[in-house]
Amino acid sequence: MIRVSFMYPTSPGKKFDHAYYADKHMPLVQERFKAFGLRRYEVDRGARGGAPGAPAPFVAAAHLYFERVEDFDRALAAHGKELLGDVPNYSEIAPQVQISEIAAG
Repeated sequence: MIRVSFMYPTSPGKKFDHAYYADKHMPLVQERFKAFGLRRYEVDRGARGGAPGAPAPFVAAAHLYFERVEDFDRALAAHGKELLGDVPNYSEIAPQVQISEIAAG
């Protein structure tokens, strides 16, 4: 199984609409990617860094779970343009993207 993480760095002065992201954008992602093997997704809201009082390095993150990276690639090829077009509705921040193999858990 793989996890595709979209992590939005904390960027002072840049907007991130958590409600829109969780309530509209991510359900749209699920609707479009489900036929390509999206198993589930999670949405994180940055709370703090590792030390007490430290700011969160990421304001938000989303994690998509697929069996194979090729499934994600097909989903992105089919619907990536539409989903990228929705980004300005919730943020001005470019995400950092990481694809990971789930090794344990």
